[in-house]
Amino acid sequence: MLSSRILLAVSLVVGLASPSLSETWKIDSAHSSAQFSIKHMMISNVKGGFSKVSGTVTYDPKDPKASKVDATIDVATVDTREAKRDDHLRSADFFDVAKYPTITFKSTKVVSASEGKLKVEGELTMHGVTKAVTLEVEGPSTPIKDPKGNEKVGASATATINRKDFDIIWNKAMDNGGVMLSEQVPVTIDVELSKQPKVAEAK
Repeated sequence: MLSSRILLAVSLVVGLASPSLSETWKIDSAHSSAQFSIKHMMISNVKGGFSKVSGTVTYDPKDPKASKVDATIDVATVDTREAKRDDHLRSADFFDVAKYPTITFKSTKVVSASEGKLKVEGELTMHGVTKAVTLEVEGPSTPIKDPKGNEKVGASATATINRKDFDIIWNKAMDNGGVMLSEQVPVTIDVELSKQPKVAEAK
């Protein structure tokens, strides 16, 4: 009887000390962004980005497979530091912002790649087309608290996509036989995440 009580007490203590590590984190748009690079005339890299990234991440460091990512990029915020080029990118030749105002990514599988790194498989929807994409993720970082006491982590994700897979096909032929823009586009997404309070489960 005594040993049973001891085991029960230990179980209760462990249960209290080891709550579910699956936490919900919100992307802090003010400190997050998505960047891309495209080869121009096959001789130089032109870089740009999107300044508004939003969404949520559910993450359990002890069970990455239970993690989920749901992110949205506001395409109208595209910025390559050249106004005329940005307007062209927003037009029907490229992103067609009027018809497709967002780019979304929803994870389908998360696995641990190595210490501090993850592979996140998911569905990327851009320009009305959805394709499977795998993100190579560094992070999440060790949590820290900001001056207001909010818990924060950071992460960086990379991938290379073919824009023609998403029906973004505008291009021009060059006199030397090349083309104006490359098809392969490296992408990097840097996010800062804020831990969200747990919602009590309904009984």
